Amino acid sequence: MKKRVSIGIAVVVLLGVGMIGVARAQDDEGPMSDLRFVVLKDYNGKPVRNAAVVLHPVTKKGKQSRGGLELKTDSEGRANIDGVPYGPLRIQVLAPGFQTFGEDYKIDRAEMEITVKLKRPGGQYSVYENHGDTKKPDDKKPAEPKPQ
Repeated sequence: MKKRVSIGIAVVVLLGVGMIGVARAQDDEGPMSDLRFVVLKDYNGKPVRNAAVVLHPVTKKGKQSRGGLELKTDSEGRANIDGVPYGPLRIQVLAPGFQTFGEDYKIDRAEMEITVKLKRPGGQYSVYENHGDTKKPDDKKPAEPKPQ
């Protein structure tokens, strides 16, 4: 009987110590944020479905850390993630047919919603095409003499 009571007390003590350890580990991580993303088309405000929202941790020196996490937007252009630690975070959004978006954010609130408006790609510029009023280096006029 005494042996069972001793084992029961030992189990309760171990569970208690384990729970304290878990609570301390959660405190060591610091505050966490729940992030909500909305990805829209810049020109008409409609949602962008299946866009990749990529989250990269950023070091204190402003450099991108290794690793990261990719989310996909739903049919309403939304993606969510909970439990992101406070601090700098680099966010990139990629979707076919749009310019890539990238910006650093300071995560400093328990809940944040970030809206990203993606633009259509700009026109391509080629050095091999004639661009109208631009002149080639051979066509430059000689420099005019300075008045004396």
